[in-house]
Amino acid sequence: MSEYSPGVPETIEQEIDRANASGRTPVVFIHGLWLLPSSWDRWAVAFADAGYTPLTPGWPDDPETVAEANAHPDVFAGKTVGQVAEHYAAVIGKLDKKPAVIGHSFGGLLAQMVAGMGLSAATVAIDAAPFRGVLPLPISALKSSAPVLGNPANRHRAVPLTYDQFRYAFANAVSEDEAKQLYDAYAVPASGAPLFQAATANLNPWTEAKVDTENPDRGPLLIVSGEKDHTVPRAIAEASFKRQQRNPGTTEFVEIPGRGHALTIDNGWREVADTALTFIQRFTS
Repeated sequence: MSEYSPGVPETIEQEIDRANASGRTPVVFIHGLWLLPSSWDRWAVAFADAGYTPLTPGWPDDPETVAEANAHPDVFAGKTVGQVAEHYAAVIGKLDKKPAVIGHSFGGLLAQMVAGMGLSAATVAIDAAPFRGVLPLPISALKSSAPVLGNPANRHRAVPLTYDQFRYAFANAVSEDEAKQLYDAYAVPASGAPLFQAATANLNPWTEAKVDTENPDRGPLLIVSGEKDHTVPRAIAEASFKRQQRNPGTTEFVEIPGRGHALTIDNGWREVADTALTFIQRFTS
């Protein structure tokens, strides 16, 4: 049996100690904007049942609950891609075994950044935000990010999504009832900074939103794309895949039919989790 207990709050240090004591391969889950680590709870159980030790460390200063996050949104403000990547690199550096890393949305970008540092045994990037060198900017992606990018002052703010904005950006591929349930259960404010960083990455040679796609220690990588994703349409995912194919390691792409950006938290989450698990099992013990 796994030592993992869903719903029991742990500090990052406790998660690391549990992983190191288990002797099993760790799996580090990285969430994206407008979500919290709790968005991975069901995934963590599934991977624990499969013999891995899950860790769901948040971004720096993440509140424990959605209610707390919505009551104190300012804690999210100002977090940049580089700061958060360094945070996860520090967590991984304390693990005895090199982990698998799974990320969604901006967490998918962070997962690729960590892999590019040579810190991941196998990586799954799900509907991952773009990095420098990824050129497509589909209209749906621009519309999804407009609540933040529409006001330059949002770079230094925490920005919530209205239900209608969440419905378009995350929950367009589920029913109205499920979209409302997902919004109430998971949606929190998010730092505006990463969206501005991603939007300007190809104009800024010094951007933090960049990935070392050629590091031979990157390890195997799977890029997952939801067919109906408005926020990260297939064109972005495919462009990321083509950049990552420069790496000598295994680089694979899969599209999940009929799914939007909420594919990690909606009613079909298990199909996506099993896709990630099957890939990771090929390269880890």
